[in-house]
Amino acid sequence: MKYIYVMLASLMIISCKKAETAGVVDDSQARLDSMKVEMVKQKAIDSMKIEMAKQEAEQASKEKEKEVVIVKETSQAAATPAAPAKKKWSSTAKGAVIGAGVGAATGAIISKKKGQGAIIGGLAGAGVGAGTGAIIDGKKK
Repeated sequence: MKYIYVMLASLMIISCKKAETAGVVDDSQARLDSMKVEMVKQKAIDSMKIEMAKQEAEQASKEKEKEVVIVKETSQAAATPAAPAKKKWSSTAKGAVIGAGVGAATGAIISKKKGQGAIIGGLAGAGVGAGTGAIIDGKKK
């Protein structure tokens, strides 16, 4: 009888230790996964900032070229039409593009079916981003 009690007690101790270590492994894996998701989000945001800076630099150089053309026209008194200035992106459009990128990346990472997750995440992100941008546009006016 004592033998049975000793066996039951040892089984309980061993099973408790295994359960504790299994929970620790799952928690650390969950932390790593969430950190990876945040890193992907940050990369998407950084790449969008880089693209925005490039577009602004191109626009600034075009404006300088436009000024040079205007100066030449006034000195030559020639009437050639200047190139039309590009319209700036609204906050709604910017929000939709950024939201779609972040949503697609997040959906692909989280979902087991990568393509389907990316599509759903992209659509959801675009909707949320466009809504947020529309709110910002409304406040600017």
